[in-house]
Amino acid sequence: MISVEGLKVEFGVKPLFSDASFVINPRDRIALVGKNGAGKSTMLKIICGQQKPTAGTVSVPVDTTIGYLPQVMRLVDDTTVREEAQKAFANIADLKAKVERLERQMSERTDYESDSYMQLVERYTTEHERYLMMGAEHREADLERTLIGLGFERSDFERPTSEFSGGWRMRIELAKILLEKPDVLLLDEPTNHLDIESIQWLEQFLAQNAAAVVLVSHDRAFVNNVSNRTLEISCGRVVDYRVKYDEYVTLRKERREQQLRAYENQQREIADMKAFIERFRYQATKAVQVQQKIKQLEKIVPIEIDEVDNSAMHLKFPPCLRSGDYPVICEEVKKVYKAHPSPPQGRGVQIPNSASSNQTSPPWEGLGEASHLVFDHVNLTIKRGEKVAFVGKNGEGKSTLVKCIMGEIPFDGQLKVGYNIQIGYFAQNQAQLLDENLTVFQTIDNVAKGDVRLRINDILGAFMFGGENSDKKVKVLSGGERSRLAMIKLLLEPVNLLILDEPTNHLDMASKDVLKEAIRAFDGTAIIVSHDREFLDGLVTKVYEFGGGKVREYLGGIYDWIEASPGPSQGGGAQIPKAASKSSTSNQTPPPSEGLGEASKAVSYAERKEQQKRISRAEKAVKASEQKIEQMEARLKELDELLMVPENASDMTLVTEYTTTKRAMDEEVERWEQLSEELESLSDLFTSLS
Repeated sequence: MISVEGLKVEFGVKPLFSDASFVINPRDRIALVGKNGAGKSTMLKIICGQQKPTAGTVSVPVDTTIGYLPQVMRLVDDTTVREEAQKAFANIADLKAKVERLERQMSERTDYESDSYMQLVERYTTEHERYLMMGAEHREADLERTLIGLGFERSDFERPTSEFSGGWRMRIELAKILLEKPDVLLLDEPTNHLDIESIQWLEQFLAQNAAAVVLVSHDRAFVNNVSNRTLEISCGRVVDYRVKYDEYVTLRKERREQQLRAYENQQREIADMKAFIERFRYQATKAVQVQQKIKQLEKIVPIEIDEVDNSAMHLKFPPCLRSGDYPVICEEVKKVYKAHPSPPQGRGVQIPNSASSNQTSPPWEGLGEASHLVFDHVNLTIKRGEKVAFVGKNGEGKSTLVKCIMGEIPFDGQLKVGYNIQIGYFAQNQAQLLDENLTVFQTIDNVAKGDVRLRINDILGAFMFGGENSDKKVKVLSGGERSRLAMIKLLLEPVNLLILDEPTNHLDMASKDVLKEAIRAFDGTAIIVSHDREFLDGLVTKVYEFGGGKVREYLGGIYDWIEASPGPSQGGGAQIPKAASKSSTSNQTPPPSEGLGEASKAVSYAERKEQQKRISRAEKAVKASEQKIEQMEARLKELDELLMVPENASDMTLVTEYTTTKRAMDEEVERWEQLSEELESLSDLFTSLS
């Protein structure tokens, strides 16, 4: 589909990468990986034509469309959410005009047997089929399904985009790109502004709908679930691993071990040659051999190896005072924001707080229906040493409850922070609190104590501040770099309650591993607000889900919560734990496992009988679908033979029937796949009932 040959990019003395060659094929799900600064984002810009390489070519077929989502883009705020998303369909009108133009050209020509005419017919068939696949009748349904999948409510569709935060506007841009249905999707950190449910929805969408995908992401679970191929930019080269990300990690480890062995062997060989040259340089009897060694030495191409992987480095929080048994207790906590005339409250809108912290009466008293309820009846107890996660859709109150715990905003109810608590807080705006006049090294040196001061350079390297970067002033750092620096600073401060609000947003996978290991070994208590499933997996033992003004507690890890939740296609968070879903009412007592009566057996028999009927209907539907596909395949074969006859090549009736039948067959194949999956699910359920 897209061919990249001999690509080279130079920004300084050393090329960013060179001699990069690979092909993007249909249905490829490519994870583009490499350390920060390796050139991943640059590669995406070159593929989509936004940047020119120093050398090499990118060959894109004329009819191939590319959709590109950069990390940062210019956003326009003069439309509603629906109107902005509908811009994705602007190319349908252009495509219709193109199809009509090709149709006129075919009707005006008479050289039916020429190669150029056959190419024209083929081009018309392709474009006409593309136009039918992007039919207007499905546009609104696709639009609503995509926006809801990315976390929007129907009530958001008619709201101006100016009311939304930058993260939500990026979701609109992602929706537009997905709705355009390009042949190749280039996604640069698409999960940065998505919650867990939206990430799961995007995973399913890319697996089922996208033609080809090249993505850059530091979300390990997302990359692994989407990818079937991995391109690594390492040491200025692009290495192609035709496996998903998890398998790539294993292969890369083996490859690096091979590189190290080859590098060590080469260094020994070079040392032996140099020693021989130095020993016999001035002996006439050895002059010929010395010259041969010198020539051999000049021809040796040095083996490059990756820099030392700092993810294996261990960090540990400094010792802290023992806290009380219950660092945080919430009893009937409620938070209401006062509505302001402009902008109206909604997801992603930052709501100013006009109430002072010493206010005696709750700020929502007497506000009426204009108030915005964030959450109510929050009851939770966090014990000393627990690691808990706050999850849920953006805008449901996760960060708000954190601010209540920190005492930054007023609330109703009782919220007790335990005895002897020392809080280490990483907010999303934590980077703004750093001293801009200090260097990176000075910032960390000021908080490091004891033996840690001897390892400051190693710690900075683990978080991508190695070498000359440690001498940079804080004021010249980007937002992401400042966030990483604030995270390092927090890691070195003695605290017994960690509160981390989206700590992984600007960390690469190696840095995440360092942070995760440090938190896991932390003796104190941790509250983590995050949408990164891989980061939370194995780290937290309790999950609090925010949604619909409520906070629900789930015992277990992040994947236990996901399993207990409805799937992303259902568009909601978890409503009840999986264990409770077997009961029809909350106070229903489950029947004893022993001594089942005849009534219970009859119900069980009725269930199996009904399940058999469903399986029978599903089998008939699958068989009927297969027959339809066979009939359409046979008709397509007949139409192919008819269109091969020169006099039929311009018969628009045959061409239209061919494209319509092809489209119908593709749709029927998709339906057959769904029916087959349903049949398999029903069979599995019947087996469990039996």
